[in-house]
Amino acid sequence: MTITSSQGTYPGWLEVLDESGALKVRMQPRSGSVRPVADAKIEGGHLILNLGTRLVWDLTAQGDKLTGALKREDAEAAQISGVRAPKLDRKAPASWSKPEPLFTGKDLAGWEPMGTAQNHWVAKDGVLLNETKGANLKSTRKFEDFKLHIEFNCPDKGNSGIYLRGRYEVQVEYEPSEDEYHRLGAVYGFVPVKVTPPRKPGEWESFDITFVGRRVTVVRNGVTVIDHQEIAGITGGALDSNEGDPGPFYLQGDHTGGMMYRNITVATPKR
Repeated sequence: MTITSSQGTYPGWLEVLDESGALKVRMQPRSGSVRPVADAKIEGGHLILNLGTRLVWDLTAQGDKLTGALKREDAEAAQISGVRAPKLDRKAPASWSKPEPLFTGKDLAGWEPMGTAQNHWVAKDGVLLNETKGANLKSTRKFEDFKLHIEFNCPDKGNSGIYLRGRYEVQVEYEPSEDEYHRLGAVYGFVPVKVTPPRKPGEWESFDITFVGRRVTVVRNGVTVIDHQEIAGITGGALDSNEGDPGPFYLQGDHTGGMMYRNITVATPKR
C-alpha cells in the first residue's frame, strides 16, 4: 500500500481475509504495530475500514489493485493505492558466501543518516554508537536474502531496532512490560519470540538472522527465538512497501540514545 497526501508519501500494508463469510482485516499504520480493524465492511462494491476518530479508508478493487481515499471528518485527506504483495516463496540457498563486514569499526563508511533529524551516530573504538536520540542510520548497500551477524548493547529502558531490507523491524529494546510480539528479538507486531532469554541490559549480546524470501530465523545469544517464520508484511517505520525489491539494513536511532552495535557482517547466497 502507498498513501499519498499533500505532506508526502508513506508505505502501508493491508490484509483482508474471508473467514466463513466474515471479514478479518489487519492493517499497518505509518508507525507503531500492525493492528486488527474491527469495523470493516463491503458496501456498494467498496471496502470500508473505520479506523476510529472519524478516520476511514474507502477502497475499491480492480484485478490485483486497490485504489481509494483516506478520509478524515468525511473529507479526503490522502489517496491510497495498493497491489497484491509478492509471495517471496524461495528455498534456502545451497551455500552462502563468506561473511563480510558492513562496519569498519573506524568510521561510518558504508552507512548514511536518514531524514532531517540530526545525526548522532559515531564510530568509536570499534563500536557504532548512537550518542543520543536523533537520526536513523542505513547501509548504502542493499540486500535480498542474507545471513546477518550483529552484536548489540542495549541500555536499560533503551529502544532501537534493526530493519531487514529496510522494511521489517527486529526489535531491540529493554523497556518494561513488552509482550512477545514486541520483545527483544521479535519482528515488531508480526512474529513473536517463542522463548525469552535472560535480560542483559548494558551487556553485549548477539543476533544471527537468516532471511530468505519472507522466512526469518532469529538466534539471540545462541538461542533460537524465531524459527523459520513468515513475515506477512512491512512493519511500522518501513522505508517503502516494495517488498519484492532488495533493501538496506537500517538501525533505529530516533527512539533513545546509548545504543551500541559492533561486529556487523553479512553473508549472501552463492550464485
